[in-house]
Amino acid sequence: MAIRHAYENSNDIGVFGTLTNAYCITAIGGSENFYSIFEGELSREIPVIKSSIAGTRLVGRMCVGNKKGLLLPNSTTDQELLHIRNSLPDSVLVQRVEERLSALGNCISCNDYTALLHPDIDRETEELICDVLGVEAFREV
Repeated sequence: MAIRHAYENSNDIGVFGTLTNAYCITAIGGSENFYSIFEGELSREIPVIKSSIAGTRLVGRMCVGNKKGLLLPNSTTDQELLHIRNSLPDSVLVQRVEERLSALGNCISCNDYTALLHPDIDRETEELICDVLGVEAFREV
């Protein structure tokens, strides 16, 4: 079943939320309708978490994850990190990343097996991606 959905008149809902097989994170501060559609469709299967990341509503652009883990930018506050970590299943690893390219969702595309990385991502970040997300990483030009 497909549902048409928007976030405050923006059809780019991937900017304001991230969805994996293990969890869903949606932006805080939007209309209750945005959150309730995700909660109504997904909450029986996976946790649906309302949060900000780095003080913004752009959670889909700021984080990247899969069913095994979630990577957050260094600018994520301690309060946001704790809220997300406490809301996710214990099987999901959560790690804050020291990376110059902080919009991780824009620089990394991944599933449960493979990650495609922006060529300027640090080598240390690449190692974290492989460890936390449990994937093989490839740099793309």
